[in-house]
Amino acid sequence: MPYSPFERPRLLADIGGTYARFTLEVAPGVMEHTLSLQCQDHADFYSAVMSYLAQIPAEVAASVRNAAVAIATPVAGDLVRMTNYHWQFSIEQMRQRLHFDNLVVVNDFTALAMALPSLLPHQRRQVGGGSAETRSVVGLIGAGTGLGVSGLIPANEGWIALGTEGGHSSFAPCDEREMDILRFAWKEYSHVSFERLVSGPGIELIYRALAQRNGVSAALLPAAEITRHAMEEHDSLCRETIEVFCSILGTAAGNLAVTQGAFGGIYIGGGIVPRLGQTFDQSGFRERFEDKGRFSDYMKRIPTFVVTSGDATLVGASIILSAQLRGLDAAEGSALLSQIQRVRSSLSPAEQRVADQVLAHPRSTVNDAIAAIARAAEVSQPTVIRFCRSLGCEGLSDFKMRLASGLTGTIPIMHTQVTSNDGMLELGAKVLGNTAAAVLQVRDHLNRDTIDKAIKLISDAQRVEFYAVGHYSVVAEDAQLKFMRLGVPSSAYTVPRMQLLASNLLTPTTVTVIISSSGRIHELLDVVEKAKERGSVVVAITAGQSPLARKADLALIVDHVEDIATQVPMVSRILHLLMIDILVVGVSMRRGAHNLPQLGADASVAMDETRPAASGASHTGLGISAAGDLAQLTSHAR
Repeated sequence: MPYSPFERPRLLADIGGTYARFTLEVAPGVMEHTLSLQCQDHADFYSAVMSYLAQIPAEVAASVRNAAVAIATPVAGDLVRMTNYHWQFSIEQMRQRLHFDNLVVVNDFTALAMALPSLLPHQRRQVGGGSAETRSVVGLIGAGTGLGVSGLIPANEGWIALGTEGGHSSFAPCDEREMDILRFAWKEYSHVSFERLVSGPGIELIYRALAQRNGVSAALLPAAEITRHAMEEHDSLCRETIEVFCSILGTAAGNLAVTQGAFGGIYIGGGIVPRLGQTFDQSGFRERFEDKGRFSDYMKRIPTFVVTSGDATLVGASIILSAQLRGLDAAEGSALLSQIQRVRSSLSPAEQRVADQVLAHPRSTVNDAIAAIARAAEVSQPTVIRFCRSLGCEGLSDFKMRLASGLTGTIPIMHTQVTSNDGMLELGAKVLGNTAAAVLQVRDHLNRDTIDKAIKLISDAQRVEFYAVGHYSVVAEDAQLKFMRLGVPSSAYTVPRMQLLASNLLTPTTVTVIISSSGRIHELLDVVEKAKERGSVVVAITAGQSPLARKADLALIVDHVEDIATQVPMVSRILHLLMIDILVVGVSMRRGAHNLPQLGADASVAMDETRPAASGASHTGLGISAAGDLAQLTSHAR
């Protein structure tokens, strides 16, 4: 065999808004079974992966344990939501569902950026002059379903890839024609970014705008047909459309170059430009790129390249996956894994089998139940406990927390079920670990724009009223106290009869805040209807996609599922308290208060001293008020 194969093939994927491309890397740089699927043919990402695996030999598909996915959307935290398509998934849940040991998910342009230093001369084509300086910043921009932007910064012997959303920077016209296009676009979009024009949908928008500007009647065409007519049939409107597209891309690329100081060159990727060939090279792209007034000479020094390799994004994903696996193999991030390697020879044969299982599958061990670990290692469950204690851990739960906190890369701390076999130490560790994990998950998914709007609404309101029932009544009462301490007239209504009466007195100067974990309580939904009738703005703190979230004017999403049949909603109530604290601090800062309200232990004591326990609420030591105590909890959770 002319190459050194991996022990197991690695799955690589490049997911865009239109196509999902899969391949298996069987050895470094050697890819087999490459296949492109249309996203619209599959309900979700999982279905697309399974469809691909079903089309390759079964024994090969079953051997895949590691995967890297480059996807056309920002990737921050565990939840991935595509910007230009409806797919969304949890990385960790997807890894478990696919039975992979490692699943790395990165932005597609972050992956493409990582591949740039390894491109061979025939895998790129220079457009215009300039010469790349070695070990300098490299910029990347590319049009497809959207407009991707990234870059590389040299660091030590390698590179750091930038994850950006530069495609959403505001479009700036450079001539009267582009001014007319901007005016046309404003009819459809309040904010016109470069992505609105430098993309597949952008080509269609430019085409419609030019047809109106030129006073011609033109059939509506998709981007692919506009491009084909421009290159093959010499249609004047289509040719002008592609020319404008290339020029605007030149402006965007030039902005990127001066912003980054990219003397390593600007690379053009994506699915559109490489297909334009000489049409792009002969367009106004390079002239517009250099057109920076006093900095034109500066721009002439920076080369521009078109990426012609169709596998570059997959190569970048492979590079990122390889780096992650090397870190795991070397145990660079985990003192516990290093400890296991050091003491393995002193363990009993059965404990050595557990050690081998952990070293081979550290990520899955974090989330597997004790029965699954024992079964995989072919030992008894007590042997697993003895193994954990031989490493100085109190038990399996303590072992998992130490293992998760040290692993390289991002591993979400997952919910672990409290069982009747747990000792008091394990029970406490699980409760705190579950709470910390939930807080971190909500933190990673906060929507800044929504929070900013909620803070402004509450800050500008003459009065704020809070509505909740059951276990969440304590959250409404907590909110009332905190906002009253800020000098904001506030009320909390937690009894349905009083809620109905109070909602009849709402005014347009009052902000109504509805607090509900499920978002399906009929009495609270009735309050929303009454509030809207009375002209009051409704802010909901609730679950995503719930009836309450859809009815409210503004929804602050707190997604956390608990089994209320067996326990009161401890963790979710803390998450709602945290959201109140965010609003309180935000309003305090917006109003320019000299002293922020005392949160944490002080606030919780105040609540205990000034109100009776809410009916049906649980007081199990978790009636705390967010910021102070949980800030320390989450700072140690990783």
